[in-house]
Amino acid sequence: MSDKSMGSDAGTRFRLQRSELAVPATSLPFFEKAARGPADSLFLDLEDAVAPQRRDEARENAVRALNDIDWGTKTVSVRVNGLGTRWALADILAVARCPRLDMILLPKVETAGDVVFLDRLLTGLELELPRQRPLGIEILIETTKGLANVEAIAASSPRLEGIIFGVGDYSIELENFDTVFGAPNPEYQVAGAQGDQWHFALARIANACRAYGLRPIDGPFTNYGDPDAYRASAIRARALGFEGKWAIHPSQVAIANDVFTPSAAQIAWARDIAAKMDAAAEEGKGAIGFEGVLIDRAHVLLSGKILRRARLAGLES
Repeated sequence: MSDKSMGSDAGTRFRLQRSELAVPATSLPFFEKAARGPADSLFLDLEDAVAPQRRDEARENAVRALNDIDWGTKTVSVRVNGLGTRWALADILAVARCPRLDMILLPKVETAGDVVFLDRLLTGLELELPRQRPLGIEILIETTKGLANVEAIAASSPRLEGIIFGVGDYSIELENFDTVFGAPNPEYQVAGAQGDQWHFALARIANACRAYGLRPIDGPFTNYGDPDAYRASAIRARALGFEGKWAIHPSQVAIANDVFTPSAAQIAWARDIAAKMDAAAEEGKGAIGFEGVLIDRAHVLLSGKILRRARLAGLES
């Protein structure tokens, strides 16, 4: 992977982000619970989960929380208001000055220029207040225009770390009239079987992320009372290459952590393949047969990715 696609701080591209918990910035009792909970990452929300008349208050709450609460090793973001709103600039300027902030979560990104604008603003702020590590950016693709431009957006900034599929606003723009955001629509049938109407959007976002070294994160599943359906949604996203999912309720965190952690069988396979291919290389072989399957250098790369993800999850030394 090139230096450009890895960004200026390559280590941040490998953050553990199996679960990303949404925490409304007006819900003060949830802050400490979120800090102590099992989510890998979280975001304090100044946008959709906050009534418009309370968004200035929410910003003040987020700044105090970033400065006063011990967030441990969690990745902490703030979802600011979109660039087309009256709150956006004040949100960015306030939270970006907090040393504990890891990333700014920018919603409703539609063009590469949106990310470039935020990048340049953060660069100016960091000249004023230098940071040990540059602030990262994660974004929501939640409009039809955003999805149409997702490849250019993914390539837009070395600060950009991840792209999240914002299924709620996207489905509203698409006008398919879903009322449970993130769930398959039973009316969408493919060859007589239940299909996933979000396959196109998810696959395109995942591909754009992998092309430019970003983390693809699946978005919300609003029916938090149905854990089995949430798990099924996470598994579908994992099959397309996603490495994490939003949790809009604390009960969803453990499921996301489980789904996006390599299984014991996967880890054992990766170790075994790495050892077998090391032995084969010493004999001058680039490929071997194993249990009726051809194993070559591509499988070595795959095993390395599995073991790296396992190390992030604390399952591999």
